[in-house]
Amino acid sequence: MQQGRGRSREQLAYLPYLLPGLLLFIAVIGVPFLMNLGTSFTEWTGVGTPKWIGLGNYRELVEDGEFWASFRHNILIIVGMAIVPTMIGLVLASALTDLVDRHFGPRTASVLRACLYLPQVLPVVIAGVVWSWLLAPENGAVNSLLDAVGLGSLAHDWLGDPATALWSVVGVMVWMQIGFPLVIFMSGLQRVDPSLYEAAEIDGATWARRFRHITIPQIRPEIFVVLLWTTIAALKAFPQIFVLTKGGPGGATNVPSYYSWVNFFEKSDVGYGSAISTVLTLVIIALTVVFLRMQGRDLEEAR
Repeated sequence: MQQGRGRSREQLAYLPYLLPGLLLFIAVIGVPFLMNLGTSFTEWTGVGTPKWIGLGNYRELVEDGEFWASFRHNILIIVGMAIVPTMIGLVLASALTDLVDRHFGPRTASVLRACLYLPQVLPVVIAGVVWSWLLAPENGAVNSLLDAVGLGSLAHDWLGDPATALWSVVGVMVWMQIGFPLVIFMSGLQRVDPSLYEAAEIDGATWARRFRHITIPQIRPEIFVVLLWTTIAALKAFPQIFVLTKGGPGGATNVPSYYSWVNFFEKSDVGYGSAISTVLTLVIIALTVVFLRMQGRDLEEAR
């Protein structure tokens, strides 16, 4: 009984330190979300008095083909910002730690890591503008390079063709996102006992086998964190779409976050835009809960 009271007192002792962060969370996230939720039940242009329409906006969402198409596009964005960068980052982190660091020294590994992390440091808008220049149909570096190597027939309007626009955006997002999982995984590998790799190498295990049986099991927590973080970032992807394609051509690269912005600011349909953003927020919360439960089960099994 006394131990329980002592533990509860110890937990209460942390409350003053958590209170500023809690108040900031309520002010910056909680209150705006509740305001957005309330607006989603209204018909409002952003000026004047909102008109209460109940679930009208949500009923319209159910029948809105463009809204569902934007979610389908977002699935491919998740592949480009979460799944593919996580896989590439995991392989690169293992190679830099298990091969480059051990055979060429930590300085070489650090230089390569910094080069690979550079796209993550660049502001999204700047990176998007640069890639829009590179992928330009006329005088773009990509088409010019194809011409230079005799593949001019493959030159294309990468961002202007509905068939290739979304894939081009995904490719840009993969390039921009690789640095984050790489750094997290390399940090996680620092806590792995080097003797595990040395023993496996002495036993004749190839790099691929060491990667599969040592690297992946040892940094599972980091893998869950990276997948969760990048998936949420993919669902919220807005500046990349805004800078590269503005949802076009013909809505081929439209995603929920951009579709919500269009209804907010271009169509002045604030209530409908709020409904879209509310649904997107609920999807993100649901995915977060699922990821955290999966991670908890994985940690319990590991114990």
